[in-house]
Amino acid sequence: MQLRPLITSIILAGMAFSVGCTSDEQLIKVEQEVGDLKLEVFKLRQQMEEANHQAEAERVAAGEARNLDRRFQADLQEIMRQLQESTRVLNSRLGNAGNVAVHPTKAAPEQAQVSVTSDDEKAFNAAVLDYNRGNYALSAESLTLFLKSNPQSPRRPDALFFLGLSYYNQKTYDKAQPYFELILKEHASSNQFLPAKLKRAQCFVKQGLKPAAVKAFKEIVEGFPGTPEARTAQQELSDLGF
Repeated sequence: MQLRPLITSIILAGMAFSVGCTSDEQLIKVEQEVGDLKLEVFKLRQQMEEANHQAEAERVAAGEARNLDRRFQADLQEIMRQLQESTRVLNSRLGNAGNVAVHPTKAAPEQAQVSVTSDDEKAFNAAVLDYNRGNYALSAESLTLFLKSNPQSPRRPDALFFLGLSYYNQKTYDKAQPYFELILKEHASSNQFLPAKLKRAQCFVKQGLKPAAVKAFKEIVEGFPGTPEARTAQQELSDLGF
């Protein structure tokens, strides 16, 4: 509905009154026109409200798109970090295999220990390989068995971390969280300490525990500035409105 015809109608109705239209027929006609004008005003107002709602929806959608872009960047950084960790594990496996093959004819006592360690590495790396292939349920089962069979293994922090990730990627965040917490309690000097701290905080988010998540992310940002985990934590805080 255009404004100009509407205004013209209002003016004509006013003119009808101004020239002294007093007959019942004219009065009824004017009342009908006024009623029509009210209806048109209502329609116009409704159109304006719909336009405002659409503009607001577009604004919100644009904001969500920006948040999704930031989330994509944060997730990409986390995936890259996990890939780097997996690469480090595989390189270690190759290195151990090379050390065993260098002197195959020697039977010194220390070589027996190397062989045992190699078996541990083989079991651990097989579980990590399942994880890298996306077989998270199988990876969780293998890593659980590895931890039970090798409670004193130097790979324990790594096994706990990948076990937590296996459950995290299955969206069973309540099962993932305890393994990250074990690293924080028992392996504070491990390379997996800070990554586990970040994933624990992200578990809080996924479980709807916003206050705990905010506190955990702030601890990372304030305690470990300049690290990739701190940057991801800062992005998480922004997404939470902090």
